[in-house]
Amino acid sequence: MIYCVEDERNIRELIVYTLESSGFTARGLESGKELNAAIAEQLPDLILLDIMLPGEDGLEILSRLKASEVTKEIPVIMVTAKGAEYDKVMGLDCGADDYITKPFGMMEFIARVRAVLRRAGKEEKENDVLETGDLQIQVKQHQVLAKGEKVTLTLKEFELLKFLMENKGIVLTRDRLLGHVWGYDFDGETRTVDVHVRTLRQKLGECGELIETVRGVGYRIGG
Repeated sequence: MIYCVEDERNIRELIVYTLESSGFTARGLESGKELNAAIAEQLPDLILLDIMLPGEDGLEILSRLKASEVTKEIPVIMVTAKGAEYDKVMGLDCGADDYITKPFGMMEFIARVRAVLRRAGKEEKENDVLETGDLQIQVKQHQVLAKGEKVTLTLKEFELLKFLMENKGIVLTRDRLLGHVWGYDFDGETRTVDVHVRTLRQKLGECGELIETVRGVGYRIGG
């Protein structure tokens, strides 16, 4: 379980959704008070902590967590818009395991979450193989097979296809796809998604038909 303490709803929901789509179990919390209640119910494997929070701020929460025998071993990543060197040093000196400055790309974010969990010996495993019809992704090998034939994809194409297959049967909006694959700080347009889907379909051949366009909304695979 990963707790995300973030008072901005849109960012909190995006982070939780991204974590869950990447194979983690996550829960969004608005404040230190909510975090305390959640910890009383279940100790998490990792805490993502904003600095600017209502009431007790993130650094105060971090210091309290590290001073407690119950919570001092829980890894903490500061996720905040305060990117000054002083703020980073304060966070790390207080015991943070990493410090991520907003805005950030979601692929880098997930990689850093995994790195912290790995160092703490608490890494959650994602599915090694994703399958839909004759289409298969071998995640660890970073390999895609369409009707048994290897398909060469760019990194963005691979992440886009993987995200669709992880959410098989669910319609994903262009904004959701853009935010997950390119990061919510990406300055491009949603047309970027359309271009990559078109290229994906071409490369996948007959299996490209598995990617369904839902008019006016986005895309779905395995619907």
